Amino acid sequence: MRRLFPVTDETAAPDPGGVPGEDVREGAGREWGLAELAAAYAYPEAGPGGPLPWLRANMVSTLDGAAQHDGRSQPISSATDMRIFGTLRALADVVVVGAQTVRQEGYRPARARAEFAGMREAAGQSPAPAIAVVSASLDLDFSLPLFTSPLVPTLILTGASAAPDRVAAAGKAGARVVTAGDGIGVDPARAVQALAGLGYTRLLTEGGPRLLGQLVAAGVLDELCLTVSPMLTSGDAQRIAGGPAVMVPQRFRLVSMLEEDGFLFTRYGR
Repeated sequence: MRRLFPVTDETAAPDPGGVPGEDVREGAGREWGLAELAAAYAYPEAGPGGPLPWLRANMVSTLDGAAQHDGRSQPISSATDMRIFGTLRALADVVVVGAQTVRQEGYRPARARAEFAGMREAAGQSPAPAIAVVSASLDLDFSLPLFTSPLVPTLILTGASAAPDRVAAAGKAGARVVTAGDGIGVDPARAVQALAGLGYTRLLTEGGPRLLGQLVAAGVLDELCLTVSPMLTSGDAQRIAGGPAVMVPQRFRLVSMLEEDGFLFTRYGR
């Protein structure tokens, strides 16, 4: 893996190794270690007033814009993409995911990883990130391991008008229901603030496209980690974000980019 563009913004993550003036081609031809990836994808440092919520998304797309193949993202991914996926999870306090993605991708609880145990303990984090499922209907299978055996109780973000029987079923299964909207649905800005109020300020979303579209439309997305897969699929697969278009396109800046075997691992920020 080699880094094509160095991080130059002083608020972004330092170069792996932190050596000023280091040749950015230094990592060419070798596999980066997990510590290097963690440094490259580090969340912003807390300011004088304490940590503020920072929401990043991690998505993969083919060259022709498909976020899935046969309904799943795995066929357009790679081993290195999954290493970065695991690193981003290890850095996060909570992973925010849409209910449809939970059903479609067979989501399981995040696991504790020995390689990141010391880092998470030093940061005051739990052994693994919590999973927060965004669901208006709470139409979820509460017998799944995501609800019955997580290391950290699974959260469900829903609206105040959610069906009481489904809220009760979620609580009985061990999930924590968090109200983040006045009606049936979830207000993205309130969801971010509700999670921050619970101490989850390093936020990661893995979609799906409908949820990411809602976050983009609400203007609460701070960062996009996008893997560009060197594949063409054609067909009618979803893009990484769906839903109504924003009034004015939002401009993000390129923070860093890595490359391996034709895959581009990009990181864009506000």
